[in-house]
Amino acid sequence: MKLHGYYRSSASFRVRIALNLKGIEYQDVLHHLRKDEQRAPDYLKLHPQGFVPLLEDGDELLLQSMAIIEYLDETHPFPPLLPGHPGDRARVRAIAQMVSCDIHPVDNLRVLRYLRKELGQDEAGVQRWYNHWIAEGFQALETFLGESEQTGRFCHGDEPSLADVCLVPQVVNSQNFKLDLAPYPTIRRISEACLGLAAFERALPKNQPDAE
Repeated sequence: MKLHGYYRSSASFRVRIALNLKGIEYQDVLHHLRKDEQRAPDYLKLHPQGFVPLLEDGDELLLQSMAIIEYLDETHPFPPLLPGHPGDRARVRAIAQMVSCDIHPVDNLRVLRYLRKELGQDEAGVQRWYNHWIAEGFQALETFLGESEQTGRFCHGDEPSLADVCLVPQVVNSQNFKLDLAPYPTIRRISEACLGLAAFERALPKNQPDAE
């Protein structure tokens, strides 16, 4: 497999974790997002949006991190990233989507660039924007996780799932703008448990070949 990504991309980070948890070897194909390498014509032929990640698996070209991870879970079912019971699967997907659909899209690189370049926000303004949306999402997620008996060592029980795969990159990236994590003890505890596993630690941005 070939994973097109960028070390600081949260979505690429998710897929790296999933590949590591599954024990799947892959080749990195790196695109420097701040240099707009993802807008190169050859890459746009593969991914019309010019986003990362993109996973090549033989003749399959797979877009969007959530779809890629579910593909990996179906083609390499052990260890599973989604539980067997429909209600449990729905809970795990809900946690994952609280991050991937509600927090991440308003804080990604292209949004921050728009704030800086088109709306003229200084770095303090960008930081307020970034931390506002993460804090709002984390507060809801902290309540959801902290009050649920289904939360265990990880977001759902005592094995990592799709929920943890999405949560950890957002926690790690929140430190780029020095978000105070003290109000979110459950999120911090789960993130620390995840980062104690080699699959998560190896996927960290600082451990990637293009890290700066």
